[in-house]
Amino acid sequence: MTTTNTNSPSPSRARRWAPLLLALGMAAAGAVVVAPMAAQAMPGGPGMMGGHESHFMGRMLDRMLDKVGATEAQRTQIRQIAQLAEADMKAQKEAGRKLRDQGLALMTAPTLDAVAAEALRQQMMARHDQASRRMLQAMLDIGNVLTPEQRTQLAEQMKQHRGMMQHRMGPQGDQRS
Repeated sequence: MTTTNTNSPSPSRARRWAPLLLALGMAAAGAVVVAPMAAQAMPGGPGMMGGHESHFMGRMLDRMLDKVGATEAQRTQIRQIAQLAEADMKAQKEAGRKLRDQGLALMTAPTLDAVAAEALRQQMMARHDQASRRMLQAMLDIGNVLTPEQRTQLAEQMKQHRGMMQHRMGPQGDQRS
């Protein structure tokens, strides 16, 4: 005698919702991955420090500039670039929050709307792309202020930092006790 599970979705229904669920999962994973990168890449970027990230990132920026021997003129230019990028990223953060709220509303609606979900996924991907472009522009602008030697020093510092973080977090990003 064969039993069928009537609670599991039909294969066609599962295939239809798989892209949305994948997109929502990717958006959540992207937020986890991009936030630390943004915080490292752009001083004063968005973070999860209760509003203290600008001060914290400002100190990190100062230490980075100290280690590469930045001149006062370079420091001034880089701080201006970072402040402009920070303002842009704050606006991006709010836009992302609104899109996530829309996604929750879609998923909790009595009837799931695949067309609306796909439209939201596309909006989320466009916002992520816009944020990524803005971060890249800030990094390039900062890189153009630094000399090639300073950029090399900075890259070496970043490698060392990554190595320390991998040691602390383990190969999969799991925090060691």
